[in-house]
Amino acid sequence: MINRRFLRVKVMQALYSYMQSANTDLPKAEKDMFTSIDKVYELYIYLINLLMDIHHSSTMFMEDNKNKRLPTADDLNPNLKFVENPILVGLLSNITLKKEITNRKVSWQSDFDLVKKLFNEIKASDEYKEYMSTTTSTIAEDKKFLENIIRNVIADSTVLEFWLEEKNIHWADDYFIAVNALLKTIETAKPDGSVTLSDLYKDAEDDKLFARMLLTKCIIHNGEYQELISDKTQNWEIERVAFLDVLLMKMAITEVMHVPNIPIKVSMNEYIEISKQYSTPKSKIFINGVLDKVVAELKAGNKIQKTGRGLLES
Repeated sequence: MINRRFLRVKVMQALYSYMQSANTDLPKAEKDMFTSIDKVYELYIYLINLLMDIHHSSTMFMEDNKNKRLPTADDLNPNLKFVENPILVGLLSNITLKKEITNRKVSWQSDFDLVKKLFNEIKASDEYKEYMSTTTSTIAEDKKFLENIIRNVIADSTVLEFWLEEKNIHWADDYFIAVNALLKTIETAKPDGSVTLSDLYKDAEDDKLFARMLLTKCIIHNGEYQELISDKTQNWEIERVAFLDVLLMKMAITEVMHVPNIPIKVSMNEYIEISKQYSTPKSKIFINGVLDKVVAELKAGNKIQKTGRGLLES
Protein backbone atom coordinates (compact mmCIF):
# COMPACT_ATOMS: atom_id res chain seq x y z
CA MET A 1 0.00 0.00 0.00
CA ILE A 2 2.60 2.56 1.06
CA ASN A 3 5.94 3.02 -0.68
CA ARG A 4 9.34 4.36 0.33
CA ARG A 5 8.60 7.89 -0.88
CA PHE A 6 5.55 8.00 1.36
CA LEU A 7 7.71 6.84 4.27
CA ARG A 8 10.27 9.56 3.50
CA VAL A 9 7.52 12.19 3.57
CA LYS A 10 6.24 10.92 6.90
CA VAL A 11 9.76 10.99 8.35
CA MET A 12 10.17 14.52 6.99
CA GLN A 13 6.96 15.62 8.71
CA ALA A 14 8.03 13.99 11.99
CA LEU A 15 11.48 15.59 11.83
CA TYR A 16 10.03 18.99 10.99
CA SER A 17 7.74 18.80 14.02
CA TYR A 18 10.56 17.54 16.27
CA MET A 19 13.12 20.16 15.21
CA GLN A 20 10.68 23.07 15.28
CA SER A 21 9.58 22.30 18.83
CA ALA A 22 11.33 22.41 22.18
CA ASN A 23 10.53 18.73 22.69
CA THR A 24 13.58 16.45 22.59
CA ASP A 25 11.76 13.20 23.36
CA LEU A 26 13.01 10.90 20.59
CA PRO A 27 10.82 7.89 21.53
CA LYS A 28 7.75 10.14 21.39
CA ALA A 29 8.80 11.48 17.98
CA GLU A 30 9.14 7.92 16.72
CA LYS A 31 5.76 6.92 18.17
CA ASP A 32 4.07 9.97 16.62
CA MET A 33 5.65 9.17 13.26
CA PHE A 34 4.32 5.61 13.20
CA THR A 35 0.91 6.85 14.34
CA SER A 36 0.90 9.24 11.39
CA ILE A 37 1.87 6.41 9.02
CA ASP A 38 -0.92 4.23 10.41
CA LYS A 39 -3.43 7.04 9.84
CA VAL A 40 -3.25 6.51 6.08
CA TYR A 41 -4.66 3.02 6.66
CA GLU A 42 -7.42 4.54 8.74
CA LEU A 43 -8.20 6.87 5.82
CA TYR A 44 -8.33 3.83 3.52
CA ILE A 45 -10.85 2.17 5.85
CA TYR A 46 -12.86 5.41 5.96
CA LEU A 47 -13.08 5.40 2.15
CA ILE A 48 -14.23 1.78 2.05
CA ASN A 49 -16.79 2.56 4.73
CA LEU A 50 -17.88 5.56 2.64
CA LEU A 51 -18.71 3.22 -0.25
CA MET A 52 -20.69 1.05 2.16
CA ASP A 53 -22.67 4.02 3.45
CA ILE A 54 -23.29 5.31 -0.09
CA HIS A 55 -24.74 1.86 -0.77
CA HIS A 56 -26.88 2.22 2.35
CA SER A 57 -27.97 5.67 1.19
CA SER A 58 -29.16 4.17 -2.10
CA THR A 59 -31.23 1.60 -0.19
CA MET A 60 -32.82 4.37 1.91
CA PHE A 61 -33.54 6.33 -1.28
CA MET A 62 -35.46 3.42 -2.77
CA GLU A 63 -37.42 2.81 0.44
CA ASP A 64 -38.38 6.50 0.61
CA ASN A 65 -39.60 6.36 -2.99
CA LYS A 66 -41.73 3.30 -2.28
CA ASN A 67 -43.31 5.11 0.67
CA LYS A 68 -44.33 8.18 -1.35
CA ARG A 69 -47.98 9.13 -1.18
CA LEU A 70 -48.24 8.48 -4.92
CA PRO A 71 -45.35 6.23 -5.92
CA THR A 72 -44.69 5.58 -9.59
CA ALA A 73 -44.22 2.18 -11.18
CA ASP A 74 -40.44 2.80 -11.16
CA ASP A 75 -40.64 3.71 -7.46
CA LEU A 76 -42.37 0.43 -6.67
CA ASN A 77 -40.20 -1.68 -8.96
CA PRO A 78 -36.80 0.03 -9.02
CA ASN A 79 -33.69 -1.13 -10.87
CA LEU A 80 -31.76 -2.97 -8.14
CA LYS A 81 -28.47 -3.19 -10.03
CA PHE A 82 -26.61 -0.66 -7.84
CA VAL A 83 -28.08 -1.98 -4.59
CA GLU A 84 -27.22 -5.54 -5.57
CA ASN A 85 -23.72 -4.77 -6.86
CA PRO A 86 -21.92 -7.88 -5.54
CA ILE A 87 -18.80 -5.95 -4.51
CA LEU A 88 -20.78 -3.44 -2.44
CA VAL A 89 -22.80 -6.27 -0.91
CA GLY A 90 -19.61 -8.24 -0.25
CA LEU A 91 -18.09 -5.36 1.70
CA LEU A 92 -20.95 -5.60 4.20
CA SER A 93 -20.03 -9.16 5.12
CA ASN A 94 -16.23 -8.82 5.09
CA ILE A 95 -15.16 -9.92 8.59
CA THR A 96 -11.70 -8.33 8.45
CA LEU A 97 -13.22 -5.04 7.35
CA LYS A 98 -15.83 -5.17 10.12
CA LYS A 99 -13.06 -5.60 12.70
CA GLU A 100 -11.08 -2.65 11.30
CA ILE A 101 -14.16 -0.41 11.29
CA THR A 102 -15.01 -1.37 14.87
CA ASN A 103 -11.46 -1.19 16.26
CA ARG A 104 -10.75 2.16 14.59
CA LYS A 105 -14.24 3.54 15.41
CA VAL A 106 -14.74 4.54 11.80
CA SER A 107 -18.16 6.07 11.14
CA TRP A 108 -19.87 8.50 8.77
CA GLN A 109 -22.94 8.81 10.99
CA SER A 110 -22.26 12.41 11.99
CA ASP A 111 -21.46 13.27 8.35
CA PHE A 112 -24.26 11.40 6.64
CA ASP A 113 -25.32 14.53 4.75
CA LEU A 114 -21.96 14.29 2.94
CA VAL A 115 -22.66 10.62 2.16
CA LYS A 116 -26.07 11.51 0.67
CA LYS A 117 -24.55 14.37 -1.32
CA LEU A 118 -21.97 12.02 -2.83
CA PHE A 119 -24.67 9.46 -3.63
CA ASN A 120 -26.67 12.15 -5.44
CA GLU A 121 -23.57 13.14 -7.41
CA ILE A 122 -23.00 9.50 -8.34
CA LYS A 123 -26.67 9.10 -9.32
CA ALA A 124 -26.38 12.14 -11.61
CA SER A 125 -23.14 10.93 -13.24
CA ASP A 126 -22.85 9.47 -16.74
CA GLU A 127 -21.13 6.42 -15.25
CA TYR A 128 -24.18 5.66 -13.10
CA LYS A 129 -26.65 6.21 -15.95
CA GLU A 130 -24.69 3.90 -18.23
CA TYR A 131 -24.36 1.25 -15.52
CA MET A 132 -28.07 1.39 -14.68
CA SER A 133 -29.17 1.25 -18.33
CA THR A 134 -29.31 -2.54 -17.93
CA THR A 135 -30.37 -4.79 -15.08
CA THR A 136 -27.53 -7.31 -15.25
CA SER A 137 -23.73 -7.14 -15.47
CA THR A 138 -20.54 -9.16 -15.16
CA ILE A 139 -18.14 -8.79 -12.24
CA ALA A 140 -15.77 -7.00 -14.64
CA GLU A 141 -18.47 -4.40 -15.37
CA ASP A 142 -19.25 -4.07 -11.66
CA LYS A 143 -15.57 -3.41 -10.98
CA LYS A 144 -15.24 -0.90 -13.80
CA PHE A 145 -18.29 1.02 -12.60
CA LEU A 146 -17.01 1.32 -9.02
CA GLU A 147 -13.53 2.27 -10.20
CA ASN A 148 -15.01 5.02 -12.41
CA ILE A 149 -17.11 6.57 -9.64
CA ILE A 150 -14.15 6.41 -7.23
CA ARG A 151 -11.94 8.24 -9.73
CA ASN A 152 -14.47 10.67 -11.17
CA VAL A 153 -16.79 11.44 -8.27
CA ILE A 154 -15.27 10.52 -4.91
CA ALA A 155 -11.64 11.43 -5.64
CA ASP A 156 -12.68 14.74 -7.23
CA SER A 157 -15.13 15.80 -4.52
CA THR A 158 -14.30 19.26 -3.12
CA VAL A 159 -16.63 18.70 -0.18
CA LEU A 160 -14.86 15.47 0.70
CA GLU A 161 -11.51 17.24 0.40
CA PHE A 162 -12.63 19.84 2.96
CA TRP A 163 -13.84 17.05 5.25
CA LEU A 164 -10.43 15.36 5.03
CA GLU A 165 -8.59 18.56 5.95
CA GLU A 166 -10.85 19.02 8.97
CA LYS A 167 -10.40 15.44 10.11
CA ASN A 168 -6.59 15.22 9.79
CA ILE A 169 -4.13 17.86 8.56
CA HIS A 170 -2.06 15.24 6.70
CA TRP A 171 -4.93 13.43 4.99
CA ALA A 172 -4.87 15.75 1.97
CA ASP A 173 -1.34 14.41 1.31
CA ASP A 174 -2.34 10.82 2.13
CA TYR A 175 -5.47 10.81 -0.04
CA PHE A 176 -3.77 9.70 -3.26
CA ILE A 177 -2.27 6.66 -1.50
CA ALA A 178 -5.60 5.72 0.11
CA VAL A 179 -7.59 6.10 -3.12
CA ASN A 180 -5.09 3.94 -5.02
CA ALA A 181 -5.36 1.29 -2.31
CA LEU A 182 -9.15 1.43 -2.58
CA LEU A 183 -8.98 0.97 -6.37
CA LYS A 184 -6.64 -2.01 -5.95
CA THR A 185 -9.04 -3.51 -3.43
CA ILE A 186 -11.92 -3.26 -5.90
CA GLU A 187 -9.69 -4.86 -8.52
CA THR A 188 -9.24 -7.94 -6.26
CA ALA A 189 -12.98 -8.65 -6.30
CA LYS A 190 -13.91 -12.25 -7.11
CA PRO A 191 -17.10 -13.26 -8.95
CA ASP A 192 -18.94 -13.54 -5.61
CA GLY A 193 -17.97 -9.93 -4.79
CA SER A 194 -15.48 -10.76 -2.03
CA VAL A 195 -12.37 -8.58 -1.88
CA THR A 196 -8.94 -8.71 -0.26
CA LEU A 197 -7.98 -5.72 1.87
CA SER A 198 -4.61 -4.10 1.25
CA ASP A 199 -1.82 -4.32 3.84
CA LEU A 200 -0.38 -1.05 5.11
CA TYR A 201 3.25 -2.08 4.51
CA LYS A 202 4.74 -4.06 1.64
CA ASP A 203 7.31 -5.46 4.08
CA ALA A 204 6.42 -4.30 7.59
CA GLU A 205 9.71 -5.22 9.26
CA ASP A 206 11.93 -3.70 6.56
CA ASP A 207 9.81 -0.58 6.05
CA LYS A 208 9.57 0.17 9.77
CA LEU A 209 13.31 -0.31 10.16
CA PHE A 210 13.93 2.11 7.27
CA ALA A 211 11.64 4.81 8.72
CA ARG A 212 12.99 4.40 12.25
CA MET A 213 16.60 4.54 11.09
CA LEU A 214 16.00 7.62 8.93
CA LEU A 215 14.36 9.47 11.81
CA THR A 216 16.79 8.54 14.58
CA LYS A 217 20.05 8.84 12.62
CA CYS A 218 19.01 12.23 11.27
CA ILE A 219 18.35 13.48 14.80
CA ILE A 220 21.49 11.93 16.33
CA HIS A 221 23.79 13.31 13.61
CA ASN A 222 21.94 16.58 13.14
CA GLY A 223 24.87 18.79 14.19
CA GLU A 224 27.34 16.88 12.03
CA TYR A 225 25.14 17.14 8.94
CA GLN A 226 24.48 20.82 9.63
CA GLU A 227 28.24 21.45 9.39
CA LEU A 228 28.54 19.42 6.19
CA ILE A 229 25.81 21.50 4.58
CA SER A 230 27.12 24.81 5.94
CA ASP A 231 30.57 24.14 4.45
CA LYS A 232 29.00 23.75 1.00
CA THR A 233 26.82 26.87 1.22
CA GLN A 234 29.46 29.52 1.87
CA ASN A 235 27.82 31.86 -0.61
CA TRP A 236 24.58 31.52 1.29
CA GLU A 237 23.66 32.39 4.85
CA ILE A 238 22.53 29.01 6.15
CA GLU A 239 19.96 30.73 8.40
CA ARG A 240 18.30 32.11 5.26
CA VAL A 241 18.12 28.80 3.46
CA ALA A 242 14.61 27.31 3.64
CA PHE A 243 14.44 25.14 6.77
CA LEU A 244 12.76 22.37 4.79
CA ASP A 245 15.57 22.37 2.21
CA VAL A 246 18.15 21.85 4.93
CA LEU A 247 16.00 19.12 6.49
CA LEU A 248 15.65 17.27 3.18
CA MET A 249 19.42 17.45 2.63
CA LYS A 250 20.04 16.04 6.11
CA MET A 251 17.67 13.18 5.35
CA ALA A 252 19.42 12.53 2.03
CA ILE A 253 22.82 12.44 3.74
CA THR A 254 21.43 10.08 6.38
CA GLU A 255 20.10 7.73 3.72
CA VAL A 256 23.28 7.84 1.65
CA MET A 257 25.43 7.05 4.67
CA HIS A 258 23.25 4.60 6.59
CA VAL A 259 21.16 2.65 4.06
CA PRO A 260 23.59 0.29 2.30
CA ASN A 261 21.21 -1.16 -0.29
CA ILE A 262 19.84 2.02 -1.94
CA PRO A 263 21.92 3.62 -4.73
CA ILE A 264 23.17 7.14 -4.03
CA LYS A 265 21.50 8.50 -7.15
CA VAL A 266 18.14 7.05 -6.11
CA SER A 267 18.36 8.66 -2.66
CA MET A 268 19.32 12.05 -4.07
CA ASN A 269 16.58 11.98 -6.72
CA GLU A 270 13.95 11.04 -4.13
CA TYR A 271 14.63 14.10 -1.98
CA ILE A 272 14.82 16.38 -5.00
CA GLU A 273 11.39 15.10 -6.06
CA ILE A 274 9.98 15.63 -2.56
CA SER A 275 11.33 19.20 -2.57
CA LYS A 276 9.35 19.93 -5.75
CA GLN A 277 6.13 19.18 -3.91
CA TYR A 278 6.87 20.57 -0.46
CA SER A 279 9.44 23.35 -0.82
CA THR A 280 10.22 26.31 -3.11
CA PRO A 281 10.48 26.28 -6.95
CA LYS A 282 14.28 26.76 -6.77
CA SER A 283 14.85 24.18 -4.05
CA LYS A 284 15.52 21.26 -6.42
CA ILE A 285 18.50 23.06 -8.03
CA PHE A 286 19.91 24.20 -4.70
CA ILE A 287 19.52 20.80 -3.02
CA ASN A 288 21.01 18.97 -5.99
CA GLY A 289 24.06 21.26 -6.08
CA VAL A 290 24.79 21.01 -2.36
CA LEU A 291 24.26 17.24 -2.21
CA ASP A 292 26.63 16.70 -5.15
CA LYS A 293 29.38 18.42 -3.17
CA VAL A 294 28.55 16.63 0.09
CA VAL A 295 28.49 13.20 -1.55
CA ALA A 296 31.81 13.88 -3.31
CA GLU A 297 33.40 14.70 0.06
CA LEU A 298 31.90 11.65 1.76
CA LYS A 299 33.15 9.40 -1.04
CA ALA A 300 36.64 10.89 -0.84
CA GLY A 301 36.68 10.16 2.87
CA ASN A 302 35.39 6.59 2.38
CA LYS A 303 32.39 7.39 4.57
CA ILE A 304 29.82 5.77 2.30
CA GLN A 305 29.46 2.00 2.43
CA LYS A 306 27.18 0.33 -0.12
CA THR A 307 26.62 -3.42 -0.43
CA GLY A 308 25.95 -3.87 -4.16
CA ARG A 309 27.79 -3.17 -7.39
CA GLY A 310 27.03 0.26 -8.81
CA LEU A 311 25.35 1.56 -5.64
CA LEU A 312 28.12 4.10 -5.07
CA GLU A 313 27.48 5.82 -8.39
CA SER A 314 25.84 9.22 -8.01
